[in-house]
Amino acid sequence: MNELVDLQPRIVEKMINDNIVMIDVRREEEWKRTGLIKNSHLLTFFDDNGEYNLEDWMNKFEKLVTSKDQTFILICARGNRTRTIGNYLISQDYKNTSHLFGGMVLWQQELRETTKYEA
Repeated sequence: MNELVDLQPRIVEKMINDNIVMIDVRREEEWKRTGLIKNSHLLTFFDDNGEYNLEDWMNKFEKLVTSKDQTFILICARGNRTRTIGNYLISQDYKNTSHLFGGMVLWQQELRETTKYEA
């Protein structure tokens, strides 16, 4: 069985320009607060109340990740949301599911580069 791969920030940083799909699942106010990892796609999963629309999110996700064999990286604040979402995607037969271990919190603690969020 596939497992969610924990990727340390230094590894993700090396993958930024490798054409790997990176999906930031946080909310807009989080993007504004911390900035973004370059080349990441913004696709909020949970709203302010912890609610989500799985069908809508999956429709958008499938436009970015077009094959169940494609490698992609999920990004959130600490790695909790991405663990939940990643495990769901694995249950749907996505083979190369990974996430940013420690999330944006660890990314920033390690002083890695971010780009400004612009709506």
